[in-house]
Amino acid sequence: MDDSPEPQQKGGALVLVRRQPPVSQGLLETLKAKLKKSCTCSMPCAQALVQGLFPVIHWLPQYRLKEYLAGDVMSGLVIGIILVPQAIAYSLLAGLQPIYSLYTSFFANLIYFLMGTSRHVNVGIFSLLCLMVGQVVDRELQLAGFDPSQDSLGPGNNDSTLNSSATTLTVGLPDCGRDCYAIRVATALTLMAGLYQVLMGILRLGFVSTYLSQPLLDGFAMGASVTILTSQAKHLLGVRIPRHQGLGMVIHTWLSLLQNVGQANMCDVVTSAVCLGVLLAAKELSDRYRHRLKVPVPTELLVIVVATIVSHFGQLHTWFGSSVAGNIPTGFVAPQVPDPKIMWRVALDAMSLALVGSAFSISLAEMFARSHGYSVSANQELLAVGCCNVLPAFFHCFATSAALSKTLVKTATGCQTQVSSVVSAAVVLLVLLVLAPLFHDLQRCVLACIIVVSLRGALRKVKDLPQLWRLSPADALVWVATAATCVLVSTEAGLLAGVFFSLLSLAGRTQRPRAALLARIGDSTFYEDAAEFEGLLPPPEVRVFRFTGPLYYANKDFFLRSLYRLTGLDAGHSATRKDQGPEVGVSNRSLADGKDLGSVSSGAGLVVPLAFGFHTVVIDCAPLLFLDVAGMATLKDLRRDYRTLDITLLLACCSPSVRDTLRKGGFLGEDQGAEDELLFPSVHSAVEAACARHEAADSAF
Repeated sequence: MDDSPEPQQKGGALVLVRRQPPVSQGLLETLKAKLKKSCTCSMPCAQALVQGLFPVIHWLPQYRLKEYLAGDVMSGLVIGIILVPQAIAYSLLAGLQPIYSLYTSFFANLIYFLMGTSRHVNVGIFSLLCLMVGQVVDRELQLAGFDPSQDSLGPGNNDSTLNSSATTLTVGLPDCGRDCYAIRVATALTLMAGLYQVLMGILRLGFVSTYLSQPLLDGFAMGASVTILTSQAKHLLGVRIPRHQGLGMVIHTWLSLLQNVGQANMCDVVTSAVCLGVLLAAKELSDRYRHRLKVPVPTELLVIVVATIVSHFGQLHTWFGSSVAGNIPTGFVAPQVPDPKIMWRVALDAMSLALVGSAFSISLAEMFARSHGYSVSANQELLAVGCCNVLPAFFHCFATSAALSKTLVKTATGCQTQVSSVVSAAVVLLVLLVLAPLFHDLQRCVLACIIVVSLRGALRKVKDLPQLWRLSPADALVWVATAATCVLVSTEAGLLAGVFFSLLSLAGRTQRPRAALLARIGDSTFYEDAAEFEGLLPPPEVRVFRFTGPLYYANKDFFLRSLYRLTGLDAGHSATRKDQGPEVGVSNRSLADGKDLGSVSSGAGLVVPLAFGFHTVVIDCAPLLFLDVAGMATLKDLRRDYRTLDITLLLACCSPSVRDTLRKGGFLGEDQGAEDELLFPSVHSAVEAACARHEAADSAF
């Protein structure tokens, strides 16, 4: 171990000796070194790169077969069973054929198994992303001359449209139909979003998602859930209404529903009521007795199976005109490159899609990693989720991200690793190859019921709003603004509004932080807010000021106003008047009474050091996070004004970064002794030094 110099003593007190900082390289040399290191090719570097891109290479050889396999297989089977009905249902949100949702679930599970760093997160179709994809698809369909109100699943074109679309996709003809063009838009949007996410991962921008706060995400989920509920209401009632886009889409949709409620299909209404009752009751019972259930009951699958059987043998489509899923082909469609022209048109929409998907994925991965005692890489998660969008986009898939509900189910059913994702992909593959045509007679209102019931968790978040308001009104404002903008304008606008109000609340908290005068706690060496606690002892003739925030250009005026208000002295105004002559000084009584300095007459009184009731101001810098140029200038001007009034300014509890800023900014001067006279390790030591100096000055006179 290297020998380190012992702390020096000065006047009986320990003095910290600063280490000499290492000689830093210049910017050019640093960039050259990093470039050389990144471009150096060797076998260890190649192995590290491959293991970084594919974490499965690292953890799979260490897989504990006896401990993990049973839980992974069980959770994988359960998630696969849940994925099938959700995938078919969420196709309504995206405005696409059900087969594409199954493709998406299959590829996303396999790719995240290879590249993900979370052991528990389930990546696949997510209702909020499906909604955002569906909105872009509807807009592009309308621009291309198609009727957006014509659903991709309809009783009149169930058997012909999908097959013709699939054939068109296979041969790549430009004159494809509605469903063909819809999936082209979705794949182009997905590829752009995935490229954004991969680029963010390469540039190490995983921290960006942390700026989407939890209140913002909760408010966004709430607002998007209301939008999803609105979009599914027509399927619950079995009515045909035009799809509205843009400003006020939710309001216009509900108005259209009210105008056409008389045309509701009674078969769909009765089916929706029964399915909603069964699903909601089953969810409530599952939540109440979840500790007794080793495996969640696949209620959605049971409802779909029973509803399909009833619809098939009851011929609900033939006798009552109920809309059904129609033909769902088996197998895979030949891959196709997304259209570059469409990619260019949806590039802006893909940015919000990429940001929302990344934020939810990273936040869920980090949340479950903390609860289970391991770590994840935010940048690798961006790469993993991005590749879950980039690669499947060539196989007619749409945007994916981590989903909270399915992740909770995975954890509850004993998931240990991402091997469970492979099992889930196998279940989806079985449906793709064999079982998909069995859902031909499934009513669309049943799928809408599954979507609506899945929104329970997000819609229930509105009950947390009062507690959030009591805890933090600023966060509650972000929640309300995000949710309201999502409902009244659009989901993209809601995301932008949430980010804006989050930054605004952050700026507001730093612009007007709490300020207080401190007093001593009995005979101890600790000081606290005299306005908040009773029985504290103010130090005689010394004012201790605490400012709980950074000091920078946006709050420097508030800093001075708070200090002047609490101490009862406007140092800048009084120092200016003293420089003009002693006859224009300001008495402390006028300031203490709260009178405007501008209205005080020039003969108010004579300025003397103790006319203000104190001779020293100590600033507690412990909460002071940083200083900028404006903050440094404020402290310099404040010290100059106090010096004019024969008042001493001392700083206590400065962090090393603040001390460095003060030193570099010239506040401490070149003399080490001046630094020791201005900076103190604690508030109490500063107060004692101020009293000792004042007593020494009095005895000298």
